[in-house]
Amino acid sequence: MSPTSETANGGRRLVIVESPAKAKTIKGYLGPGYVVEASVGHIRDLPNGAAEVPEKYTGEVRRLGVDVEHDFQPIYVVNSDKRSQVRKLKELLAESDELFLATDEDREGEAIAWHLQEVLKPKVPVHRMVFHEITKDAIRAAVANPRELNTQMVDAQETRRILDRLYGYEVSPVLWKKVMRGLSAGRVQSVATRLVVERERERIAFRSAAYWDLTGTFGTGRAGDASDPSSLVARLVSVDGRRVAQGRDFGADGRLKSDQVLHLDEANARALAAALASTSFAVRSVESKPYRRSPSAPFRTTTLQQEASRKLGFGAKSTMQIAQKLYENGFITYMRTDSTTLSDTAVSAARAQVTQLYGGDYLPERPRTYAGKVKNAQEAHEAIRPSGDRFRTPAETGLSGDQFRLYELIWKRTVASQMKDAVGNSVTVRIGGRAADGRDAEFTASGKTITFHGFMKAYVEGADDPNAELDDRERRLPQVAEGDPLSAEEITADGHSTKPPARYTEASLVKELEEREIGRPSTYASIIGTILDRGYVFKKGTALVPSFLSFAVVNLLEKHFGRLVDYDFTARMEDDLDRIARGEAHSVPWLKRFYFGEGGDDAGTASVAGNGDGDHLGGLKELVTDLGAIDAREISSFPVGDGIMLRVGRYGPYVERGEKDSENHQRADVPEDLAPDELTTAYAEELLAKPSGDFDLGVDPESGHPIVAKAGRYGPYVTEVLPDGTPKTGKTSKNTVKPRTASLFKSMSLDTVTLQDALRLMSLPRVVGTDADGVEITAQNGRYGPYLKKGTDSRSLQTEEQLFDITLEEALAIYAQPKQRGRAAAKPPLKELGTDPVSERPVVVKDGRFGPYVTDGETNATLRTGDTVEEITPERGYELLAERRAKGPAKKTAKKSAAKKATAKKATAKKSTAKNAAAKTTTAKSTAKKSAAKKTTAKKAAASASAGGSGGAEG
Repeated sequence: MSPTSETANGGRRLVIVESPAKAKTIKGYLGPGYVVEASVGHIRDLPNGAAEVPEKYTGEVRRLGVDVEHDFQPIYVVNSDKRSQVRKLKELLAESDELFLATDEDREGEAIAWHLQEVLKPKVPVHRMVFHEITKDAIRAAVANPRELNTQMVDAQETRRILDRLYGYEVSPVLWKKVMRGLSAGRVQSVATRLVVERERERIAFRSAAYWDLTGTFGTGRAGDASDPSSLVARLVSVDGRRVAQGRDFGADGRLKSDQVLHLDEANARALAAALASTSFAVRSVESKPYRRSPSAPFRTTTLQQEASRKLGFGAKSTMQIAQKLYENGFITYMRTDSTTLSDTAVSAARAQVTQLYGGDYLPERPRTYAGKVKNAQEAHEAIRPSGDRFRTPAETGLSGDQFRLYELIWKRTVASQMKDAVGNSVTVRIGGRAADGRDAEFTASGKTITFHGFMKAYVEGADDPNAELDDRERRLPQVAEGDPLSAEEITADGHSTKPPARYTEASLVKELEEREIGRPSTYASIIGTILDRGYVFKKGTALVPSFLSFAVVNLLEKHFGRLVDYDFTARMEDDLDRIARGEAHSVPWLKRFYFGEGGDDAGTASVAGNGDGDHLGGLKELVTDLGAIDAREISSFPVGDGIMLRVGRYGPYVERGEKDSENHQRADVPEDLAPDELTTAYAEELLAKPSGDFDLGVDPESGHPIVAKAGRYGPYVTEVLPDGTPKTGKTSKNTVKPRTASLFKSMSLDTVTLQDALRLMSLPRVVGTDADGVEITAQNGRYGPYLKKGTDSRSLQTEEQLFDITLEEALAIYAQPKQRGRAAAKPPLKELGTDPVSERPVVVKDGRFGPYVTDGETNATLRTGDTVEEITPERGYELLAERRAKGPAKKTAKKSAAKKATAKKATAKKSTAKNAAAKTTTAKSTAKKSAAKKTTAKKAAASASAGGSGGAEG
């Protein structure tokens, strides 16, 4: 069947895809007999709370949304926000003669297609239409060659969804009871969080070591040029045949791993440098080796995320959002893939472009092929590449901004994958000489020359280490031979210190998860997004820093649910799920073993991997049943030193020393954006030394009430203490008395504020005077700073002191100026970061109503937890802007939408007759009752979801 107008005239065909953007693109490639509509993602899923579960289900089924007693039967419900779309799809289907399910060709897409078929219950022929690029030829070929639904893929996705539901809904409540409400646990997210926490533990335990070496600049004595430099820089490698210690020779404890190496300290290094000052040096050896580098394979999902992070500063989530848009608009192939394979068409297109752009010398004789390295890769997919049988160059796409940059990255990598190797030579030169004190010193220098750049003309892969040298960087050495004399132009002693292991970035965490075979690569972006959103991890620059909260969560999971966060066990679970997908195993027996711990010797991986700490007791259900052994205080407490404990409390982390009710008890809040490895004993002492509690300032001479200063959750403030018996709550405002309270100015602090300061602050708002019309003008201190108020007209003041000294004339002068749309005069930027690579506009950090933010004049992005004005880097600023652009424009609020609907209803009512209006009033009352009932139900559902739905799925 071909999607031409001629064949389409024989009937009407409904094509369902996931997204409206995808539907719009595909619609243009099909004939008039085709209707293309979007399901807008999943239309059906497990219930988010007990309120969504049909009434016939009770007990555990209502809580879990899965009937664990009857073969783990899932309870599916149509999502409340998809009901209108489902109605629309049913109406379109009723007018159609055939149904094409054209969702993505992966497990998630197959499951969406199955759910559509189950809900729509079509009575017409159904076809599964699959493609991995949205081009005219690909779409027409997909229509002409449909297949049946792959039930194995559907079963595999369903098993994962049920597994994630059981994990989340059983383990998350344990976190609520023992750590904090609203937390979540997940099969992959908890393991990913553990990885980040373990890296921070390594940093905390790390002890730095100092070591020294020498750097020498040696001259050949002849004039040099670009191809033959006159000098070279070499580093000391041995003294009297004993290798000089480098950073790799020290352990995490700061000690040498072996006593066979020479550890130079500053004094010895400087003495040796002085002894070598007049030494005659000579070349002892020259070793030359051929250099060859091959191009990297075309992108798959994880390598695209890693390179976009390294080269473009994109987070994994932003990368996938931008790639989704490129795919849906027909620019690239499907972006969720484990494969590095290119189709014959793509190989031909890439080779043609190599010849066209770089010449035949850069084209290998035979096409390059790349074997998949990912375990259980879905090789039916293709690598991520430009779509079509002819690749559009970036300039030909008409793209701009982030989409242009990501497309260019994909295009370059794809073309480079079909180019020749880069070749050249690497050279190592050893230089030796005897010091004045008789010691023999040997230096070494390494160089690299590239004689044919090959694929490097198009693309060079980035590195996670920002200090690493990229493959295309040349280092030329002088042309020297063994025995050639060299003069020491300069010899310097250099001090170094070992560094703790680097924190994960999004790119390196994705790489680590993939190497450990934990989870599915297609879900890594959502996993990282989840641990960021949950507050388990925050960013400092591009580094992922675990919060103190995550330390408590991981501590509980390791001690009491060890196998659930065991790396090998999680990887073996992934193998089991892939076996189910291939039809080599059945889901129900596997789920029984995981949940109930049933089975004998062949119980499989779900009943083994015990760590000797209670995990041998059986399945998940038994693990979450007995929680008596979990000491909530213990799992949230961590020793800092000198009797100081870090505790994770309900309202955040704090340090504490001594028993709570003892005289020596000390307690202080810890900044939530403090990296755990920065909480040293000295810093904890500093926090405890800061003033805390109530500061008695004196008595108000007018009221006789004591005035105190306090450290509040939102900053320091002063307040009066009302006498005992004063009604502070009541049914009406007449019965209550509220104490006067005022926030301290930014220039004030708890240990310096005086009674006079407090009384002045609590005297606000101050009446400045009245205008010519008798309207009162007041000076007030608000959430966003000092301001004047006249009726409903507010104007910002420049300083807090103006609250007390601004005159009526000055206030009237301010009101005489045109209002700046509610904004104060523009403040100077807090920091300049440079030019954004996308918008090519200057990026600055500014102070806004809701805190500091980065902006390029077009896009604004608030700084996240862990970002500070002082430490934010240009790359981090560009990344925040890229993430904000990827989200698209902010949606209008429901309030405005409701207002528009109300206006529309009023307009309709005016046109109606009195009789109809009366009828509508009756209907409206009935509708209002139904609406109220729906709201009540919605509230119950929301409450239930909040209490029982935070576990969620891994995605």
